[in-house]
Amino acid sequence: MWGIIPAAGNGTRIQPLAFSKELLPVGSRVEADGSERPKAVSEYLVERMVEGGATKICFVISPTKSDIVRYYGGGIGRVDTAFVVQPVAAGLCDAIFRACPLIAADEDVVIGLPDTIWFPSDGLARLPTDRLAFLLFPVMSPELFDAVVLGDGDRVEEIEVKRPGARSNWVWGAFRMPGHVFHSLHRLWCEPGRGDEYIGTLVNAWLARGGEAVGVRAGTSYVDVGTLGGYRSAIGLLAGA
Repeated sequence: MWGIIPAAGNGTRIQPLAFSKELLPVGSRVEADGSERPKAVSEYLVERMVEGGATKICFVISPTKSDIVRYYGGGIGRVDTAFVVQPVAAGLCDAIFRACPLIAADEDVVIGLPDTIWFPSDGLARLPTDRLAFLLFPVMSPELFDAVVLGDGDRVEEIEVKRPGARSNWVWGAFRMPGHVFHSLHRLWCEPGRGDEYIGTLVNAWLARGGEAVGVRAGTSYVDVGTLGGYRSAIGLLAGA
């Protein structure tokens, strides 16, 4: 299974930094020899993808983010790593579909955001493997995220992209799908007049054409570390974990 990590953004909300925002130290980890070292925020997502079954990780980076290659290029345990370049920042959909040449139709795919920290850590393992499935988290301000409206059987009816007055306080934090669904979404995205920036608008169009997706309300806490306030919240979250 592939894990795709879109890490090409500029991180303007938390700049200036002397390094890529995905390498922002948040918390720490203890090495095998008992020493403690800072932990990059993106490591939390990598760990959750591996716990969810990912055996290969693809980082989608900008041409200027060679520090991510240096940080992860030596490998992640027994997990293989690959790096794909997004030439210019053109939205989440453009970033994740840069990995299309690597993904076979019979391989599963998990996707998450590298500047977030969420619990439970095994959330991706709770998602079904036979369809597009979103891992959902309750938040206080859903209008700042992509709120997911569910119908009967937890089927996704609509994704409200940063919409004031959102009907749901459950937002997606990561998602999983079979490779053939990933390529189906890519083909839709490539149609004339589309080129969606957000995954939510693309999925809404896919649902309108008869596609199916489910939302799994298994998330308990979710923090976007891309802002200074989010960084402080993440420190507090980890302190109480």
